Amino acid sequence: MSMAPFLSVYRFSAKIVRRSKRTKVFIAVSVLPVILAVVLQINRLASPGRGLDGLAVFSNVVMGFCLQFLVLLLSLFFGTSITADEVDNKTLTYPATRPVSKTAFILGKYAASVSFLLVLVLTSTVVSFLILMADRLSYGAAWAFLGKSLAALGFGTICYTALFTLAGTFLKKSILFGLFFCFGWENVVQYFPGTTQKFTIMHYLKSLLPGMEAGVGGTEGTGLLKFLLFRQEPTPVVTAVITLVILTAVFAGLACWVFSRKEYLFDE
Repeated sequence: MSMAPFLSVYRFSAKIVRRSKRTKVFIAVSVLPVILAVVLQINRLASPGRGLDGLAVFSNVVMGFCLQFLVLLLSLFFGTSITADEVDNKTLTYPATRPVSKTAFILGKYAASVSFLLVLVLTSTVVSFLILMADRLSYGAAWAFLGKSLAALGFGTICYTALFTLAGTFLKKSILFGLFFCFGWENVVQYFPGTTQKFTIMHYLKSLLPGMEAGVGGTEGTGLLKFLLFRQEPTPVVTAVITLVILTAVFAGLACWVFSRKEYLFDE
């Protein structure tokens, strides 16, 4: 595949994503962890010695919200809209009337959405971390903790968006499927014991997080990731990364294949 058509679609789609009304709504949602971090930090400063530990709040509250809600919600709405918006706006003639393959069209739009979502999610997470850890920024182990957390969020955004891009290519009610998958399957089955939890993407994302049992730089007992890692039976990190990369490639490849072969009918 030539890179020129891909880059052309990517640049055009990136502008559309930034200017859409949907984007403004989800930017507001992504600010919620930052607002929460500010409120909690003010509470800590007002009550020295009695506030919650900043790293514990970040690991349980901020990461819980970002990984199990924000990433899922953003990936769902942006992923399914890659095809749905073209059908609703009757603009699917674009790849047929220009020297752009349908594969380049899908991948360009997918890359534009993922790029925007990564900036949104990771920025919100980092800013929340800096606020909560303002008095402990020299704590090296916390930065390592942040790095692993960002890796999980990044892989989650890339993989889930690929999945919902695929769903949007062949499911007319892809949003309903996505809501069931995100807040039904992914948020319930991940807590099943044994191998069952490995049938969720969330399991592999959580496997990238620092282990609660090991603690972080002497923070044993503070309950880091206590909520996120409940009943987690982690897969080795290398295996988890390979699994996530393969899943992303399969979802994106199938999305391109379906989009290239399906004939979409416009509703009158």
